[in-house]
Amino acid sequence: MIASYACHPEASRGRLHLERMSTFRSPWQRDRDRIIHSSAFRRLKHKTQVFVEHDGEAYRGDYFRTRLTHTIEVAQVARTIAGALGLNTDLAETVALAHDLGHPPFGHTGEDALAALMEPYGGFDHNAQALRIVTRLERHYADFDGLNLTWEALEGIAKHNGPVTGPLPYALAEVNAQWDLELHTNASAEAQVAAVADDVAYNHHDLHDGLRAELFTEAELAELPVVGPAFAEVDRLYPGLDPTRRRYEALRRVFGVMVEDVIAVAQNRLAGLQPQSAQEIRDMDGPIIRFSKPLYQNIKAIKSFLFTRMYRAPSVVVERSNVTAMLNDLFPLFLHDPGQMPDHWCSVARSAGDETQCARVVLDYVAGMTDRFAIAEHQRLFPSR
Repeated sequence: MIASYACHPEASRGRLHLERMSTFRSPWQRDRDRIIHSSAFRRLKHKTQVFVEHDGEAYRGDYFRTRLTHTIEVAQVARTIAGALGLNTDLAETVALAHDLGHPPFGHTGEDALAALMEPYGGFDHNAQALRIVTRLERHYADFDGLNLTWEALEGIAKHNGPVTGPLPYALAEVNAQWDLELHTNASAEAQVAAVADDVAYNHHDLHDGLRAELFTEAELAELPVVGPAFAEVDRLYPGLDPTRRRYEALRRVFGVMVEDVIAVAQNRLAGLQPQSAQEIRDMDGPIIRFSKPLYQNIKAIKSFLFTRMYRAPSVVVERSNVTAMLNDLFPLFLHDPGQMPDHWCSVARSAGDETQCARVVLDYVAGMTDRFAIAEHQRLFPSR
């Protein structure tokens, strides 16, 4: 049983290309399965979350999150929160599974580099690129390009971080021109859940990965809100606990605090506002799924710590510089010599109408690379560097 304000499958706005209904699956179960079976989803296995995939000693680097493991964790959190709130868990999971499909190699560093390279050609945004992937670049079906996802899934990918205003990235503008995603409104509550689940997941697992990478210590984390009290509680309940178990037990509590806060806040707001439809959620002044103000301030402190000590740690900054240089080499080479790309991509680039269209083809190719493939291609094409 789901609530009146949830997205109901029988009320879905359907798909751009008409298809017969599945006998056994709801529209969003079908969307979820198409995403999981897509090539872009598989490639997330070898795309950076924070640490480039080959980082670390041989065994230790294998423990760091990748974009795929991050996505799975987000989907798990989204299902938990959506279920507790009476929302459609399948739609929340679908948006969560798709939310990072557009990420290029090397995480946010790669996104920054490609955004700068694409500035003359319409820019780059990973959310917009995810829409381009699911509407155009995945080509497995006889009747259409893309995955032919439902309107609600596309809306969730486009707007899970809130209404989209101002100039649109070209990839988003193309999709929206074909099918109006009502970008000026909020997303569904299910998509909002996926966005908050993203915050919960990365704030939790980045603490884990930063500790494993020895960028900071448990003693330094003890100074942070939420995290410090969690370690103190574990020490009180389990004095002398094995250090590894202590770390996991404390960070498990941090995870729980965030999830329980989101659920409690949403339950209170839903009880007060009493929306009667998914459209009422979309038409509200702001998101209905969010952290409480006190916890939000605490999370800002945690994010600030992680930014300084992890995302801009000296070793990470060096790696950022290296991978930015790789993309700054690869993109112009492919743009001016498409023959360096595989035959299919070369053919599409050479048939492009102008340099902007060619650049967008090159972007699709480069953004789709995994970390390891980008590194291998750079070594092949620029052996002296």
